[in-house]
Formats: sequence, structure tokens, C-alpha cells
Amino acid sequence: MSTRTVTVTGQGSTAVAPDTAVVRVAAVARAAGLAEAFASASTAAAQIGVVARRHTVEERIASTGITVWPWHDNQGRQRGFEARHSLSIGCSDLDAAGALLDELAGEVGDALAVDGVALEVAETTAARDRAVAAAYADALRQAEQLAGLAGASLGDVLAIAQGGSAGGGPGFRGMDAIAASAKLEPGETTVAASLSVTWALA
Repeated sequence: MSTRTVTVTGQGSTAVAPDTAVVRVAAVARAAGLAEAFASASTAAAQIGVVARRHTVEERIASTGITVWPWHDNQGRQRGFEARHSLSIGCSDLDAAGALLDELAGEVGDALAVDGVALEVAETTAARDRAVAAAYADALRQAEQLAGLAGASLGDVLAIAQGGSAGGGPGFRGMDAIAASAKLEPGETTVAASLSVTWALA
């Protein structure tokens, strides 16, 4: 006689405040000639690097792209070239990211383009553990309800399978947040877990 079982999927989540930030900026320059545009963007990118080193470590400053293309006016006539040097700068806390943006605006000026600020959680292990525990509790609640409806009770756990985070990863409220004051508000992120659990029915 085969063992009767019940399998349910439990969901759990926990909220965490982001505590680090990745600032994405670019040095942008326009000029009549390609070489002049490229040189101006390179000079501004170097200045971004100087400012960034005051707020983070060298290893967290990275170039993410360099492009140069023809620049056209509103009538479609080519007026020169535009060069763009994009960088990603990781900061250990939100205050450092805000101070970085303030200094970049003041020292790089009109050559600065801010592409966004991604708020992140440096350590998610504890939050994921809480989410997994909540997911198991949810699975247990469902299984007990189903077993009761079937006139049975739960026996041993036969199998547990852990799914990925809901939505493919943490979702941030206030992600890409930037204000004129460069005061970054952390909001919160939800770390989620999913568990599929099989119990024997007694």
C-alpha cells in the first residue's frame, strides 16, 4: 500500500533596509571634432575618479562604457561629436553616496550625467534565513489544514525543495532614487523565499 502524502508550497518574506549604494554616472562632452570630444570626456571622467576615491575604495570604481557618436541638432544637421564615458561607483553607505553626488555636481559640473543610484543590501543571509523560516511556517499551516480536511494528520517530512526568490531577486522601493539634495532615502527591500514541502499523512 502506497503512503499517502501531501505537498504544499509555502511563501515567506522579510523586509530589509538597503545600506549600500551603487552610483552610476557618466562624463559627457560635445565638440566639433571627434578627438576633442573624446579628450574632454576623458578629462571629466578622470575628475570623476578623483572625487570618487574620496568616498570609496579603488576596487569599487569601474568604467562601464565609452562611446563617441555624431551629434545632430534638432534639424538633423551634424554639429560635431558627443563622447560619453560611463562609470559605476560602489559606496559602503548611503551617506557616502550622497556626499559623492554633491561633490561630483560641484566639481565636474555640466560634464556630469547621473544615470541612477541603485540601493542595495550588503548582507542578505540573515534576511533570507528569516524568509525561509516564514516559508516553512506557511507550508506547515497549509499542510495541516489540508490534512485535517482529509481526516488525517501530518507525519514525517519526506522532501523539501527550495525555490528562488520571488520575482527573481530583491525588489527595492526607492531603487534608482536620487534627489537634488543628494539625500538618499533607503526605503526597504523585500527578500522572499519559496519552499515546497512533502509530508506523509498519518
